[in-house]
Amino acid sequence: MSTTNKYITLAYKLYTTMADGTRELMEEATTQHPFMFISGMGLTLDAFEAQILSLGKGDAFDFTLSVDEAYGPYVEEGVQTVPRQMFEIDGKIDPKRIFEGAVVPLMNSEGERFNGTITEITDQHITVDLNHPLAGKTLNFIGTVVEHREATNEELQEMAKMLSGEGGCGGCGDGDCGGCGCN
Repeated sequence: MSTTNKYITLAYKLYTTMADGTRELMEEATTQHPFMFISGMGLTLDAFEAQILSLGKGDAFDFTLSVDEAYGPYVEEGVQTVPRQMFEIDGKIDPKRIFEGAVVPLMNSEGERFNGTITEITDQHITVDLNHPLAGKTLNFIGTVVEHREATNEELQEMAKMLSGEGGCGGCGDGDCGGCGCN
């Protein structure tokens, strides 16, 4: 049985464990706005996908991914301070897009796209954390498989468009990601 091109939607809660042993809810996907992916397309963590693929519609799950299975260790060198001018347009910062805590899309000199989180803004510099927000954390997923079936040709085409930058978000199905949090 093939494990690629499965259309899977999940309702889950994602917890991380803090240093003192307490758990913190980091993310929730509900049955009304489930997390959707097509297997085998590299859209999820490999270890996450491996846990989900053996499940069927209606199955419950509760599994933990180690730091190494998830987003790796937090790397201090991933925090960079750059000149403020890199984020200015016509000599000004757009406060609706550039603020402490904002996740901003970036591109390196090879054209690779990635996100960074702004952690500090001064008159001269902006500090950006290039680590994934969940780097250095153990992840615990608890939830239910809402749908698990073969992806249709239309779903595969829509996902290919989304991956090429043409389509909508692909995460929630509403097309415009109007605050659904699926990214």
